[in-house]
Amino acid sequence: MEFTAALQKLGAYQPRSSPKSKEILRASLPLLQSGSIARRKGEAGWDGVETLMLAALDEGDVKTASDCLEVLHTKFQDSPRVDVLTGILMEVKESPKVALQYYQALLQEDSSNAAAWRRKASVLRQLGEIGEAVQELCAMLDTFYTEVEAWLELADMYSSCQQYDRALQTLSHALLLAPQNPLHVLHFAETAYLVPDIPLALKMFLQAVDMTDDDEQDGITPADTVPTGLALRSWFGVKLCTLKLTTEPRASSSASQTAPPTAAVLQSLDELVTERLRTAYLETTRESPPTAGPALVEAVAKIIPA
Repeated sequence: MEFTAALQKLGAYQPRSSPKSKEILRASLPLLQSGSIARRKGEAGWDGVETLMLAALDEGDVKTASDCLEVLHTKFQDSPRVDVLTGILMEVKESPKVALQYYQALLQEDSSNAAAWRRKASVLRQLGEIGEAVQELCAMLDTFYTEVEAWLELADMYSSCQQYDRALQTLSHALLLAPQNPLHVLHFAETAYLVPDIPLALKMFLQAVDMTDDDEQDGITPADTVPTGLALRSWFGVKLCTLKLTTEPRASSSASQTAPPTAAVLQSLDELVTERLRTAYLETTRESPPTAGPALVEAVAKIIPA
């Protein structure tokens, strides 16, 4: 695993039980116990120990995680990756304040350890010190501008405090760095809706639709497919915007100076998105969907993926 990417992954790590982590633990634990996992050729073997450690933490198996860390520490005593892994395990076994002190000590020794900076901000957030966590991430991003996940985390912190303008500004950096990722575009659109800047939100939801709806395949056009996943969430956002612009005249104002659609375009767009959402609802629930308006929004909201 490329070194910088590995540190970025560790900096953003959050334990999440999943079928994948369960399978890694099941398949790799016997290899750890026999010692064969670390005897694999080259870096792949050590990456396997790290992967097993994180999978064990996902599943709450602290003993296995500790055993993996001991193996890694014996082999790589001065590795920044092992230092961060030590902190991640400490977050589980010790109090947040102990983990915070550990990360502070790491940064005093090496202020270029971006992963330790991310972990420190994460612990501060756990402690409810959102302001300090924001300051840490901002300081880190002044040095490590290209850390997309850190920009997303910072935006999430702003949103948690209902500072949607700042969250939107922060997400613009993530879009600049990774414009091809439809999830970032969708996140930007949803945040613009909360600002609220409805014309900008509509523009970005439509861009997300373009990025997530399948191109024509096997003679089937996107209009004949059923929106699912991110595409469904994007179409749902379009519907929220058309409903706002139709029923609330003041919604057409835009701090970003984004022009709202004309009345004719808005009507055509609303008819299209209504058809798309009704199709998704019917296919998902096998029940007849509401015709349009708030009733359709309320019904479709229940089938939107998180």
